[in-house]
Amino acid sequence: MLGARLSVLSPLLLAASLFSLAYAVFALARVRAFARQRPRAAAGPPVTVLKPLRGAEPGLYENLRSFCEQDYPEFQVVFGVRDPQDPAIAVAERVMRDLPGRDLALVVDDRVIGTNLKVSNLANMYGAAKHDLLVIADSDMRVDQSYLGSVVGPLRDPAVGVVTCLYAGRATGGLWAVLGAMFINDWFLPSVLVARSLQPDRFCLGATMAVRREALEAIGGFAALGPYLADDYMLGVFMNRRGLRVALAPCVVENSVWEPDFRTLFTHELRWARTIRTAQPLGHAMSLVTHSLLLSGAYLLVSSLSILGAVVAGGALVLRLGVHYTVRASLGLREPGRAWLVPLRDVLCFVVWVASFWGRTVHWGGRKFAVASDGRMSANGGHHSC
Repeated sequence: MLGARLSVLSPLLLAASLFSLAYAVFALARVRAFARQRPRAAAGPPVTVLKPLRGAEPGLYENLRSFCEQDYPEFQVVFGVRDPQDPAIAVAERVMRDLPGRDLALVVDDRVIGTNLKVSNLANMYGAAKHDLLVIADSDMRVDQSYLGSVVGPLRDPAVGVVTCLYAGRATGGLWAVLGAMFINDWFLPSVLVARSLQPDRFCLGATMAVRREALEAIGGFAALGPYLADDYMLGVFMNRRGLRVALAPCVVENSVWEPDFRTLFTHELRWARTIRTAQPLGHAMSLVTHSLLLSGAYLLVSSLSILGAVVAGGALVLRLGVHYTVRASLGLREPGRAWLVPLRDVLCFVVWVASFWGRTVHWGGRKFAVASDGRMSANGGHHSC
């Protein structure tokens, strides 16, 4: 009986392993192709940057200040906080004191327009925005001085509805932060480039979203995004429905990754995985083939340590390490390579992927939400301050 099962399982694992090797080769090619692009920073119309804040994570001051020191002729930065006791307020006020000549504003408002409190924060900030070009960026991102020019450039094309941007992880803590940054660099970033080669107009990432005011209001404004977990993905969907494209800016911003313990890291990545599962259920299921080390290792065992199994497993290891180092070298990342952590990172990725199919709840901002199949969130108990 066992022999019969293995005779069926072995060719399936071999096929999946070979497909995973092909995926790794394609991912390497897409990373190298993106790296060959030259960021095109150019002056454009005035811009308002919306920075929703919650909490004072390590490096917040430096992150916020990087958005305020842009080599761009005219721009405004609006910080937004929902809780008047939030420690991020003191950090934002310090940035405003240290840069008195900049057009900076702080909005503190706890109004709620939907279950996604980040979107509620953005909606509350929107009234303070002076300009018609809007850039939305998360608080844990850090950018260089050419960022605004690179990001808003694609909006010169009237067929573009929203611009998004790749981001790379840089650990700001110990082992768990390092593993979190490795997920972004080794898994997420290459997968986005692969996905955009197959569906180039659909993927919008919340790290950076640049949009014209008129286009945002045409889809219903932030209120249209308020019920959804994946507000960034839905912004791209709504733009597509109006016949507008999602453009990828030719630059990479830095994500400061702070994961103080395993539970925080796992909860964070499980929310991401369930978000992707909700937005792209088939693609998320098919992402099994990205787990090249585990698939090839399983085939090696099932094939009784055969020569073919060893060749496939060796190829998977070489390609996996190739992705690990190529992303860093090609994109000039400051996060160093740590090859010895690759097996642990890959096992954790597989565990998160499996767990993403067991339930539709996520933890975000101290709250627990149930997520419907259409991506809408509903409060599901837990702590309600944010």
